[in-house]
Amino acid sequence: MKDDPQSFYQQAAGCYNTGDLKEALLWIERCLGIESENADVLHLRGTIALALGDAKDAQHWVAKAVERSRNPVFLNTLSVIQVCTGEFARAAESARTALAIAAQGHPDVDRSVLLYNLGRALHMELRFEEAAALYRKVIDLNPGHFQAHCNLGAALKSLGHLDAAVEQLRRALSIQPANLVAHGNLGHALLTLGRYREAWPHFEHRWATSTDENGNANMEPPNLPLPQWKGESTRANRDRLLILREQGLGDMLQFCRYIPMAMERFSQVGFVGPEPLRRLLSRAFGSKSSKFVYLDETRVDLRQWDMYSSLLSLPLAFDTEVDTIPVAIPYLHAEPHAAQRWSKRLAGLQNPALPRIGLAWAGSKGMPVIDARRSMPVEKIDALISWPHARWISLQKPASDAKTLQPRQRAHIVDWMNEMDDFADTAALVASLDLVICVDTSIAHLAGALGKRVWLLNRHLGCWRWIHDREDTPWYPTMRIFNQKESGNWDEALARVLAALEQGAWRS
Repeated sequence: MKDDPQSFYQQAAGCYNTGDLKEALLWIERCLGIESENADVLHLRGTIALALGDAKDAQHWVAKAVERSRNPVFLNTLSVIQVCTGEFARAAESARTALAIAAQGHPDVDRSVLLYNLGRALHMELRFEEAAALYRKVIDLNPGHFQAHCNLGAALKSLGHLDAAVEQLRRALSIQPANLVAHGNLGHALLTLGRYREAWPHFEHRWATSTDENGNANMEPPNLPLPQWKGESTRANRDRLLILREQGLGDMLQFCRYIPMAMERFSQVGFVGPEPLRRLLSRAFGSKSSKFVYLDETRVDLRQWDMYSSLLSLPLAFDTEVDTIPVAIPYLHAEPHAAQRWSKRLAGLQNPALPRIGLAWAGSKGMPVIDARRSMPVEKIDALISWPHARWISLQKPASDAKTLQPRQRAHIVDWMNEMDDFADTAALVASLDLVICVDTSIAHLAGALGKRVWLLNRHLGCWRWIHDREDTPWYPTMRIFNQKESGNWDEALARVLAALEQGAWRS
């Protein structure tokens, strides 16, 4: 085998195919020492780098392979890598080129693979119609292509074709019944349709489709040495339930409504939550009962607990349907003296008889793809704050300079948010207002949980929790939803809000 590049290449390919990536890398490097310009060798080097998780290095090697040979397989690999590096337009172009070359005399190349990767690149560009059409072509060529069915379901959901999305996701699961991503996507689609009882078991696999605050995918579910409580009977005078925080602050504010129900079933309930919610939730659930304890996640002694549940698994445990959502509103409360102090400050402003309207226009910096759709550019609030018949109060904690009030806007809106240390402080201010207008962020859930009138400016085909195409929500009886009619068009939704203000709807 001495200095035999073909043997080195075969050894590298064999190790790659068996998953021995470190050994594959050693063999392909030996081969490159002799065949540094061989396109097949360069391509395999890039493929190994991609499998090792180094997309940038992979792109370097595969691009060199493409320079030496316009092989559609190489271009397909380059497309896959470019999706990994976020270069979606370039990924689509690489896949298109691969398809064009394959059509000119490469009958051995699997066209369904090229079509799928083109569809995936377009999907990531949010070009859902085009992506869906390509996934259908893949399925025509290969009816058992699990990922095409799964991605078609996701694209159809993004287009608002929910029943068709459910059908495709069920087909995907008929091919791979244990696939957690398909289960998670199906759960979200069913929830968006309001088919809760069907949805919750699939929603238990939401971890596979979730991202953390940094946008990293494939989060892991909790792995505790305790049984998960799924609604079975308990010994109310003995069993203790540990509830784990989950997802964003808005999710926690929405689903903490289940804590009193859990307190009826368990002798003690602990919630492992973030510091910004400690005072608010401790007051709501612990001020009148010793059953509730708010826990620091770094100081949890699991020996003190018998079962656990993630917060968003409680709707499943309580067999929640749309008409059985717990809506004992308010279930959160502002501290009365703090609310009174804010009322006095508001009364001291000019024109104290004007309605006091809180405003939040942007979400947090986490989940950037979602946040780009749910947040309004700060200049869009001009349409509201220029309406002279209200006292506008900021409820926005700017997460970046782009979300901060512009100097010219500060004359029209009172901003005391630098005085807010946590959600108990914000709750006291919200309690002093007549109306809250906000995008889909934690402020919407806080206002709804406090029983305040809240108008939600909802992105086009928004979050599952608001149910598709509704202007009200069973989660918050005091909420009215103003849905975008087309993606990114805040102007039309804001015009409807202004019309409602002119009609005095904030009073009703």
